[in-house]
Amino acid sequence: MEIITSSRMLKPVYSTPHPLLGEKVQLTVFDRAALDIFVPVVVAYPAPTPSNEAIKEGLLRAVAPYPHLAGRLAADHRGRRFLHVNNEGVLVVEATVSSNLADLLAYGGMAADVHGQYHTLPEGNVGEALLQIKLNRCKCGGLVVGVSYHHQTADGVAMNNFFITWETAVRQGKDFVAPTPFLDRATTAVSRRMPAPVFDHQSIEFKSGESRGCTRECGDVVSMVKIKDVRVHLTTEFLTELRARVGGRCSMFQCLLAHVWKKITAARALKPEEFTQVKVAVNCRGRAKPPVPMDFFGNMVLWAFPRLQVRDVLNWSYRAVVGAIRDAVARIDDEYIQSFVDFGSLADANGKELMATAAAGTTLCPDAEVDTWLGFRYHQLDFGTGPPCAFQPPDLPIEGLMVFVPSCTAGGGVDLFMAVAEDHVEAFEKICYSLDDDFPTSSRM
Repeated sequence: MEIITSSRMLKPVYSTPHPLLGEKVQLTVFDRAALDIFVPVVVAYPAPTPSNEAIKEGLLRAVAPYPHLAGRLAADHRGRRFLHVNNEGVLVVEATVSSNLADLLAYGGMAADVHGQYHTLPEGNVGEALLQIKLNRCKCGGLVVGVSYHHQTADGVAMNNFFITWETAVRQGKDFVAPTPFLDRATTAVSRRMPAPVFDHQSIEFKSGESRGCTRECGDVVSMVKIKDVRVHLTTEFLTELRARVGGRCSMFQCLLAHVWKKITAARALKPEEFTQVKVAVNCRGRAKPPVPMDFFGNMVLWAFPRLQVRDVLNWSYRAVVGAIRDAVARIDDEYIQSFVDFGSLADANGKELMATAAAGTTLCPDAEVDTWLGFRYHQLDFGTGPPCAFQPPDLPIEGLMVFVPSCTAGGGVDLFMAVAEDHVEAFEKICYSLDDDFPTSSRM
C-alpha cells in the first residue's frame, strides 16, 4: 500500500536566465526517429539514504543546465512538434510505501510489479512534464526512485550524462558547479546544400506503410499477455567463458548479442532458410563529420541491421556472428549519417510526416532489437550513501526487444531483460545459459 504525500511541479531557479529559455526548438530528424514514448527507470537504495529535500534540491540544480527537461512538447500551426523550453518544470511525486524494501527486491532487480514505483505514464505526450520523478519511501527507510523521461527529449547517452549531473549535485550540495553541455540541436542535423539521401530511410528508420526493415511480417500486434518479460543474470564467470569462446578482439556487447541472437533464434524454431536480423542502436556522435561532442543533450542514435539466414546464425561460430554484427555497425558511418540528415531535410521541405512509433504488443519475430546500457552508470547512481542495490530498466512491450544492463548484484555480471513470446519462453530459458550448440533439430535441416 502506498500513500501519495506530495505531487508538485518543481522549476529550476536561474540567477541569470538560460539562453534557451522561451525558445521553441524544432525536433531534429534524430528526435523524430526516437520512439514517441516515456521511458521509465527504477533504482532502489537501502537505508540510510539522503532526504527527499536533498534529492529534490540536487535535481533542480541538475536540471538547470538541461533546460529542455523542464520544457514541454508542443505543436506548431502545421502540427509539427517542437520542444518549448518554457521552464514549466519537472514533476516530482513523493509517496510512502507500507512494504520493506527487501520485500520488493530479487537478484539485483525488483521482485514486485514496478509500475507503482514510477508516476503513471501519460496517455498523451504534448503538454506533459518531460521529466517525471517519484520518490517512494519504504517502511524500513529504503528508497525507490522511479524516473520517466520522454524519449524525443534525449537518448540514453544524454540521459546518462544528466543522471551523473544529478548524483553529483546531490552529493556536492551548494558546492556543485553545473556543467555546460552541448545543446545546439540544429547543428547535429545540417543537410547538404543539395540534399541527396542515398539510403531508404523511410523504411529503415521510420514507420511506413510497409515493414520498416523487417524480414517478414513482423510488426504484427498481439495481446500483451502473450509477451513475457524475461530476466537472465549472466555471471562474470559466464562472461569470461563467452569472451573466450568468441576469441580475438571484440566488445562484451558484441559477444552478448551474438549469444542471445543464437539462443532466441533456436528457441523460436525458425525455418533454416529464413532470414533474421537485429536492430542495433548506434551512437552517432563520434561517427558524424564533423563529430558532435559526447556531452550533446538530445538524440543522435541510428540503427545497424546485421542480417543472416537462420542456419548461419545457428551454425556459424560465435566469432563469425560477432563479425557480422561488427560489419553492420561499421556501415553506420559519416556517409550514412549525412544521407539520413538529407532525408529529414527533404521530408520537411515536402511536408512529410515521419512516424517512429511501435505499438505495445508488436512482435518482431523472426527479428529482434537490442539496446545496451553497459556503458551507462544507472547502476552506480550514488546520491551520497552508496550505489543502488537494485536497478530495473523499462518494461519491454515489444516482442524481441532486449536490453543489456550491468548487474547490481554483489558478484557483478550483466543482466539481460528481454520480451519473449510466451510460446518461446520455456525453450529460451532452457538454453540461454549454455554455450553449446544445443539447437532444435528442425533448425538444422
